[in-house]
Amino acid sequence: MKNRRVFIILGTIVGLFFLMLILLRSMGGSASMGQKVAVIDITGIITKSDATIKLIHAYRDDPSVKAIVMRVDSPGGSVAPVQEIYTELEKIEKPIVASMGGSAASGGYYIACAADTIFANPGTLTGSIGVIMQFTRMKGLYDKVGLEHQVIKSGQFKDTGSPFRTLTEEEQAVLQATVDDVHNQFVDTIAEARSSLLTRTEVVELADGRIFSGRQALDSKLIDQLGNLPDAIKIAGELGGIEGKPKVLRKQKKTSLFEQLIGIKQMPPFDEMFSAPGVTFRYQMNLGD
Repeated sequence: MKNRRVFIILGTIVGLFFLMLILLRSMGGSASMGQKVAVIDITGIITKSDATIKLIHAYRDDPSVKAIVMRVDSPGGSVAPVQEIYTELEKIEKPIVASMGGSAASGGYYIACAADTIFANPGTLTGSIGVIMQFTRMKGLYDKVGLEHQVIKSGQFKDTGSPFRTLTEEEQAVLQATVDDVHNQFVDTIAEARSSLLTRTEVVELADGRIFSGRQALDSKLIDQLGNLPDAIKIAGELGGIEGKPKVLRKQKKTSLFEQLIGIKQMPPFDEMFSAPGVTFRYQMNLGD
């Protein structure tokens, strides 16, 4: 009888404990459970946006997350995914702080501009504000091996960018006009995001593709403060109303065994590494790659 009473008491205590956990979770957590800063990593060349946007939405809807830090270590990437990530960040009502790693250039800087405050290390490579389109021309190689490429097309510009011939003057003009339009979209985004510090004319002067160190970017008002990731997390916690040291919620990307063996943090998807050439606009830093 005595043992039975002990089991009943223990069972009651355990039941009350789990009931309290459920109540705390439904209420958004207590001070220890609901005061978090979520870190979202933007690393490597940006070719897709789905996974990042999914994470943004998860932290947006999580009541325990009071602020978000975008940890950007990227030279940029394809225009559309960069714009999609930026647009979703703009919809977030929680404080956002950007923390730049080794590089946050071109599209990487574009995404950072969605933050309320931008941090960079003194030696971070950033800037590279612009658009690039590249083509690989193989006509000379085909001529040497005696191969001839023929095309049947429905319009004058349908095979623009073909690696088997040189661009015509008309094609260059069409592509340049499109590049200029996408570049102006980049400038407009920065001018709006940094409007309290920079005019559009000042942004245009900085948007010639040049890169800046973090210190130079601070002098040019492209960023707000010099500091590392812990500094950014601390400020994010303060902006989110967190008292004391915030808990950090961070989903680490898993690297494959192949990536670990050759020392590459992130590789482009296999299908994109070996896809057929085409017309692609990129907000991406280019240092002779």
